[in-house]
Amino acid sequence: MDKDVHQGFETLAIHAGQEPDPVTGAVVPPIYQVSTYKQDGIGGLRGGYEYSRSANPTRTALEECLAAVEDGSRGLAFASGLAAEDALIRTVCKPGDHVIIPNDAYGGTYRLFAKVAEPWGVSFDPVPLNDVDAVRAAVRPETRLIWVETPTNPLLGIADIAALAEVARGAGALLAVDNTFASPYLQRPLTLGADVVIHSTTKYIGGHSDVVGGALVVSDAGLGERLTFHQNAMGAVAGPFDAWLTLRGIKTLGVRMDRHSANAEAVVEMLTRHKAVTKVLYPGLPEHPGHDVAAKQMKAFGGMVSFRMASEEAAVRVCERTTVFTLGESLGGVESLIEHPGRMTHASAAGSPLEVPGDLVRLSVGIEDVDDLLRDLETAFS
Repeated sequence: MDKDVHQGFETLAIHAGQEPDPVTGAVVPPIYQVSTYKQDGIGGLRGGYEYSRSANPTRTALEECLAAVEDGSRGLAFASGLAAEDALIRTVCKPGDHVIIPNDAYGGTYRLFAKVAEPWGVSFDPVPLNDVDAVRAAVRPETRLIWVETPTNPLLGIADIAALAEVARGAGALLAVDNTFASPYLQRPLTLGADVVIHSTTKYIGGHSDVVGGALVVSDAGLGERLTFHQNAMGAVAGPFDAWLTLRGIKTLGVRMDRHSANAEAVVEMLTRHKAVTKVLYPGLPEHPGHDVAAKQMKAFGGMVSFRMASEEAAVRVCERTTVFTLGESLGGVESLIEHPGRMTHASAAGSPLEVPGDLVRLSVGIEDVDDLLRDLETAFS
């Protein structure tokens, strides 16, 4: 089915790139578990396929669907979110260039810049992206990329995508938005002026904690071609089974995000009233400094919640006492997860300007019965 801008999100998620199989009529794209393809003579490719690093029909279906749900022209699927990030950096940057990143970015992103990109010759500055003037002041002549997370991981900061897009354009730089926490169901960065959308499809898009993947989506065809070249040249592509699982996850993304968001709002309401919690970080709260921007650019506020306790010991104790909330890294699956970012997902940022507070707890609120989630947290606090 060709992309139709008049079709709703759920329709695109279920049908875009996923025509019934022309031979059998199967309504789900097959898993093309194949490495190479028969050619009809030298250079006579059937459907453009020659080798599955370059293209695979199952991955093509996923990439077309990703482009449709993000309102882009080109989607690219990778073996992981960090593989997608690395491909983007090496496509648009060269040694001597400069990047602005969030001062509360995901720990893996910080590690990629600090330990891989910077030794390669790309410098970066962590900046509070909720302060547009601070971002503008951090721009240099060699700035090629402004890297945005909104909401951020794990402090749930909010950046104004449209405002930062103007800053990027004025600087001759690209604006890349990590849309993992919001998902394309809740937020469409390309429609707000971003140049590139990044996803760890492991998270909400896949949605079932059973596949690792990443994605880039762009509007500009030329940028899409450059990224496609690097995707093939570097080779960190999504395998056909991983692509199939991710595509399956996209189909239910809309209904899952509605439930994630509703459950998270109930959890936030409980946390804000609990005496053991010193602060709740959630963009849906009116007192959140990014609430108005989030309400403007997001359909709902998502399933990620962070909160602070009186001490690091108290935070660790809560993480270790839940039973419905599983202690584990990652996020965005149907099951609820709890973690201590300082000792787990963001340990790589310890001692850096991006170090997270030791008293912080992060929740990925799943789609279980909300009363069970609330009881579980109450018991862990007691």
